[in-house]
Amino acid sequence: MNYSNEVEHMCIVKKGPYHGPAPIPEEGKWINVYDIKDISGLSHGVGWCAPQQGGCKLTLNVKDGIVEEALIETIGCSGMTHSAAMAAEILTGKTLIECLNTDLVCDAINVAMREIFLQFAYGRSQTAFSEGGLPIGASLEDLGKGLRSQVGTMFSTREKGVRYMDMAEGYILSMGLDENDEVIGYKFIRIGQMISDIRHGLSPNEAYNKNIGQYGRYDEAVKYIDPREE
Repeated sequence: MNYSNEVEHMCIVKKGPYHGPAPIPEEGKWINVYDIKDISGLSHGVGWCAPQQGGCKLTLNVKDGIVEEALIETIGCSGMTHSAAMAAEILTGKTLIECLNTDLVCDAINVAMREIFLQFAYGRSQTAFSEGGLPIGASLEDLGKGLRSQVGTMFSTREKGVRYMDMAEGYILSMGLDENDEVIGYKFIRIGQMISDIRHGLSPNEAYNKNIGQYGRYDEAVKYIDPREE
């Protein structure tokens, strides 16, 4: 190692005790992280692309510094979905450091990787106080029935008011309004579960009717509207 002339002529001042890194909570234990292999846990990171045209939610299940499970959910530009497909293949089996330094093509996914790394490094994982962590496959619990991402899509204008399009429960079929034209409930269809039922033998009509639900005081509404047509 080379030192400048100024440093060479400095006298030595000894360093005091070495305390090591601050411990972080990790899968039911307090861990002093010295190497990337010391990190385990399940966490989430959210990212966005430079022009802010789309976003990504990244969920990783890490054991001993290695990504064992990856869930990539994207919304926004169409190219991001293809990048997500590539990222899902690339991320598993790599260390967190490798993932952090892998070009995942889409800015939003790259930013999500950066943010999730910070979560792990500072012990902010979902499994910080869960003894032994979560099994591989646990990220699927974040998805709705039929293993579809839970999406909320709402639209409104000052002149015409709000329209509910998609809720966590599913695709909105109709909105119920009271005598003041205020929303008091809605009817929805569980798209993911409906498709799953069709795949397992139900007729499309049976699957459709089986997966209709409603929320709020829908039955008390005095008026029903289709949020996409009215």
